[in-house]
Amino acid sequence: MTKTKAQAFDGRSLLAKINGGKSTAKYTSRRAVFRQGDAADSIFYVESGEVKLTVVSKRGKEAVVAILGAGDFLGEACLAGEVRRMATATPLSECVIVRLDKAPAIRALHDDPAFSERFLAYLLSRNIRIQEDLVDQLFNSSEKRLARVLLMLASFGKESESDRVIAKISQETLAEMIGTTRSRVNYFMNKFRKLGFIRYNGNLEVDRSLLSAVLHD
Repeated sequence: MTKTKAQAFDGRSLLAKINGGKSTAKYTSRRAVFRQGDAADSIFYVESGEVKLTVVSKRGKEAVVAILGAGDFLGEACLAGEVRRMATATPLSECVIVRLDKAPAIRALHDDPAFSERFLAYLLSRNIRIQEDLVDQLFNSSEKRLARVLLMLASFGKESESDRVIAKISQETLAEMIGTTRSRVNYFMNKFRKLGFIRYNGNLEVDRSLLSAVLHD
């Protein structure tokens, strides 16, 4: 699941270009931003918090395809003609999200071709990372997938080293994110704690040494 954003694009610049058709709201895990099958008539910008994108197959099997955080966009496929949402977007914690109506967003992009090109580059970069995450789901062990998700949630890879504490997240949610059982997640979390990769102090803190669990073959 991807959380990293293209550094060359600042989503707030798109918000500034749009006149009208904007609203800001708080969301929790009990309130989906949008659901699979909903009408695709707007895009969303995450100001704070984290959102997971899930897809449910016709047989009812659910898969987490991405995790997006502050500075990311959701539902942008409507700008390319998507009529119905292909996924469900659900907050992992309390989020502040801006809703942008489709028509003014398209006008803002059309009015500034250079800006539109940067926005497209950002989306392509993010989608490449989502594809990499799907490959990770297919070929890596559940232990490696859990380590990768924890590092991502702790924001490793950002310039700031201060964001290592993970917001409250259940083992059931972690199991759902990596495609395994809660008991397996519990086993790996205990193993990571004994190895010093993670610590519990009221919150979950991730140590940089957890990278070794991802990089070691």
